[in-house]
Amino acid sequence: MDLAELAARYDERLRTDDFADLDASENGVQVGPDDHEVETVAFAVDAAEQTVAAAADRGADALVVHHGLSWGGIDRLTGRTYDRVAPLVENDVALYVSHLPLDAHPDLGNAAGVADLLGLEDREPFGELGPEHVGQRGRVPDGVQTDDLQRLLVDELDHFGQGVRVLDFGPETVEDVAIVTGSGVDWLDEAVETGADALITGEGKGKAYHMARESELTVLLGGHYATETFGVRSLQSLADEWGLATTFVDAPTGL
Repeated sequence: MDLAELAARYDERLRTDDFADLDASENGVQVGPDDHEVETVAFAVDAAEQTVAAAADRGADALVVHHGLSWGGIDRLTGRTYDRVAPLVENDVALYVSHLPLDAHPDLGNAAGVADLLGLEDREPFGELGPEHVGQRGRVPDGVQTDDLQRLLVDELDHFGQGVRVLDFGPETVEDVAIVTGSGVDWLDEAVETGADALITGEGKGKAYHMARESELTVLLGGHYATETFGVRSLQSLADEWGLATTFVDAPTGL
């Protein structure tokens, strides 16, 4: 399979074009020629020196990531940008990126992965961003105690030993959960307005404490990296189905 076909398959499934005016990330192929032959694909959350080196060491022809290198264009190939791009070119590793399209996908996305982990029912889109949504909301069957919910996330997320922080201001039993992975506390008000008992996201901001306290909402912070491994693993599963050899580069940050 050549790079153009691989990218076209992902772009179609993820509706990449629909996010062109919403996402700072330049989604799709960021490095590599269309006719580049792809037999082995590495998957990682971030495009960084560590993950690029691992992909090259494992003989990957392409690296698929959630966080790429171009956020609204690259003006100069110098410094850190050069140090990340050069090994891709030198080792003939193409780079494909999917940011918000991968957050938003109802089945393959990051929020969908967390929702699957929790076994949420009656799911609906959450996290409004223009005409799209970048998260999910659903119901926990029979409800769950906040401590048990935290324990589940601690056991299942790749948080690099940093644990899961909780702003425990909501009801004792959590039934309605809103999810926006990564940096999702900007949707805290939407979680309150839609009647959620808890918001699960990756990282917090200082304002979230008092907002959650005043709104009587529980917020669970599982880590930006830890809540965003689900999407790229789903893309890896697709590549497996398409007959490609795959490998996952785990580079947890604890953040």
